[in-house]
Order: sequence, then C-alpha cells, then structure tokens
Amino acid sequence: MMQLQKEIKISGFESVFQQAVVNVVFSSGWCNEQIKQILAPYDITNQQFNILRILRGQHPVPATINLLKSRMLDKMCDASRIVDRLVQKGLVIKKINPADKRAVDIIISSKGLELLDQMDQELDLSAMVSANLTEEEAGQLNELLDKMRG
Repeated sequence: MMQLQKEIKISGFESVFQQAVVNVVFSSGWCNEQIKQILAPYDITNQQFNILRILRGQHPVPATINLLKSRMLDKMCDASRIVDRLVQKGLVIKKINPADKRAVDIIISSKGLELLDQMDQELDLSAMVSANLTEEEAGQLNELLDKMRG
C-alpha cells in the first residue's frame, strides 16, 4: 500500500490520475498546515502572510484589493477582511487614493516590513520540502505541477 493510501485510509484509487489529484489536494493541505504552525508564533494566518509578502513586493507602490486578490494563492479568501485585520494589527495602512476618491490604496507599514524581516531571518519555509526532496527532485516536482496545470 502506498503512503497516501495509508494516510487517508483507503484501499485504492480508480486510476493513477485520480490518485494524482487526491495527492495534490492532500499535499496542499499538508503544506498549509505546516505553514500555519510555522506562522503561529507570529500571530498571523497563511492568508495574512501572503498579503504581507505581496505588499512588500509592491513596496513602496500601493496596492488595491483587486491586485491583492489577483495575486493571492488562496483565491477563495476575503482579501478585504484580511486587510482590515492587518490594519488592526498595525501591519498595513489603508488610505483613500488621492486621484480616485473611490479607490483605496493599501501599503505595508514599517511594522509589517519589520515583522517580515524578522520572519525571513527566523523561518525556513523551504525546509519542509528540502527535508525529503533533493534540489533536483524539487525542480522535477515544480515542472510536473506546472505541466499538470497546463
């Protein structure tokens, strides 16, 4: 019995293609749980971390909610609500766009930049892959996942 079958406690799959889809979904959940545990001491969620990293990449250029939604890894989350939580924590600043009063500019605060700098020094997100895969295998995995999505 293969490892995935043991972990999800099933006897088999209809096809190797079905197994691949289940494995990707299961592995995605595993990755998200690993990241959640890594981020817990910093009191931020995976989605908040994703938004902070997007904003740092944009810095000092402000972002909009639509830009954040388009770049987020989790397309189902409520970016507006997440930004509001980050504003409450002082990690993000929201301002009315001076050129378009209907638009809101979102920028990472100095506190947000400091938090990400601290996390960069203390965290090694790649360790959850490098612990079990070689660099060549990780490259192959990336190629296969890209190929799967077409």
